[in-house]
Amino acid sequence: MSEHDISELEKSLGYSFSNKDVLIEALTHRSFYHEHSDKVDNYNERLEFLGDSVLGLAIVEYLFLYEGKLTESIMAKTKSYLVKESVLSDIASSVSLGKYLRLGKGEEATGGRKKRSLLADAVEAVLGAVYIDGGYHTAKELIRRLFKDKIDTIMSSGEFHDFKTALQEKTQLLFGSIPEYIMIKQEGEEHKKIFTVEVHISGEKFGTGVGKSKKEAETFAAREALNKLQR
Repeated sequence: MSEHDISELEKSLGYSFSNKDVLIEALTHRSFYHEHSDKVDNYNERLEFLGDSVLGLAIVEYLFLYEGKLTESIMAKTKSYLVKESVLSDIASSVSLGKYLRLGKGEEATGGRKKRSLLADAVEAVLGAVYIDGGYHTAKELIRRLFKDKIDTIMSSGEFHDFKTALQEKTQLLFGSIPEYIMIKQEGEEHKKIFTVEVHISGEKFGTGVGKSKKEAETFAAREALNKLQR
């Protein structure tokens, strides 16, 4: 990695490493290590394992201190949502992490820089690297900056709750069928699309959802349908 690349990523993260080598290790995928084992000492899986624990603790601490004194159940569901692959890969994209990864030729050729699993692992590795380089307080502050919008959004929307599963279970019980999600429209530019989805049960519309992704729109539609069924 060039000094420019390192500096650019540090700027995106809002943190400057004292030991640049630990950041480089966090960005080194196993595939790169195997192709350059004569020149590369480590790859990022140990840091990923460490970062997973640091992330979990920081998220739980944030939720514990969140206004309104969340219940253990809500904290558990929210934490589970925040540390899943899709959310972590979104965090990676927000700082363009894929651009800086060191990948082997095979991973590079198969679109490794955009693979959700690889990006999610890299986020955890970088958080592990920040913990090693700057300590828990520094890592915690970075996690709070990166995840604050996600936390605030799901706390207001209830997205941490699996409304789609809950709706499917209820409709199977009441109607003996499963919900059908229908895309109504997509609006906006490619990177800022807004999706509108309807959920139908036994041919009847029970809810409509609008979101920044198809999944988010389906979640809101399922929540509306559940509310209708409960009424």
